Amino acid sequence: MEVGTSIPRSAFLALSFGLLVAACGGSSGGGSGSSATTPAPSASTAAAATVLTVSKTVAGKSENILVDSKGLTLYLFTPDKGGTVTCTAACAQAWPPLKLSSGVSSATGDKGVTGKLATVANPEGGTQVTYNGWPLYYYVKDKDSADTYGQGVGGKWFVVTPDIAPATQ
Repeated sequence: MEVGTSIPRSAFLALSFGLLVAACGGSSGGGSGSSATTPAPSASTAAAATVLTVSKTVAGKSENILVDSKGLTLYLFTPDKGGTVTCTAACAQAWPPLKLSSGVSSATGDKGVTGKLATVANPEGGTQVTYNGWPLYYYVKDKDSADTYGQGVGGKWFVVTPDIAPATQ
């Protein structure tokens, strides 16, 4: 996208970043940002139906975790007991759900995805992907496939590992 000559590119980027931060201001936050190389997912674009396992550095150590088809980290929210989606409204703005695309009926996983992939109706519309009963989410501050900034946020958000115990009531 070409930026007009009346606004320097650096000012445009700073303004864009400020608007993004302001839009997410109502959420609990943590972690630090990175330079954007992949657009942050939103409820409307979080449509990947393939879940993969990769090794990433999480809190200083290498772990196998679940990611979407673009390599973006997937998270669970501990209040989502028994597969019930509780992250809605402002929460879902900062933590967009992984939803199926229109016309897609199920999610698929690679050989490292050893648990159960399924779906649940999202209360704000669409079909959200679950893993071992945990609804899956992105974190808006994860801009690159190497990012895991959502790990441990608020003591309730965690990367999803292939061996995660099933969600219970």
